[in-house]
Amino acid sequence: MFLSLIEKRRSIRKYQDRPVEPEKIEQLVEAALRSPASRGSNPWSFVVVTDKECIEKLSRSKEHGSSFLKNAPLCVVVCADPEKSDVWVEDTSIASTFIHLAATSLGLGSCWIQMRERPHDSATPAEEYIQKTVNIPSNLKVESIVAVGYPDEEKPGHPKDSLLYDRVSYNTYGK
Repeated sequence: MFLSLIEKRRSIRKYQDRPVEPEKIEQLVEAALRSPASRGSNPWSFVVVTDKECIEKLSRSKEHGSSFLKNAPLCVVVCADPEKSDVWVEDTSIASTFIHLAATSLGLGSCWIQMRERPHDSATPAEEYIQKTVNIPSNLKVESIVAVGYPDEEKPGHPKDSLLYDRVSYNTYGK
């Protein structure tokens, strides 16, 4: 089941003008909360956004690569408290991936938008802009926003023969 899910998973950037049902949002939240975290520290926090005006503001979070968010009916801002874990980046990345995969399993499209270390503009980091937009405390770090919605584009999964098997070694590097 998992392999068939990842075989069809693609980043979707075009969404139907259709809300995501509350029960599906709850399943996405549950998936995020079930994501593993180092030493069980669970440093992450999530801001689930369905307000169109707020999503439109978040679509301007960074100079490139976030504008498609404005057409998503839902997004999840993934952030963490670095005081709770020195590997918060990894923990939030896993949580973002869980949201992404759960969306696919629910018949939704999604796309991860990387925010950490990205500029909003020449004077403001994307993280700071997002913190102000959705009232995230300054002690939390923003890793990503995951856009979610019903796909308005079809993308086939990546064919198996396109996978980079030449980057896999067994027992020692290069073999």
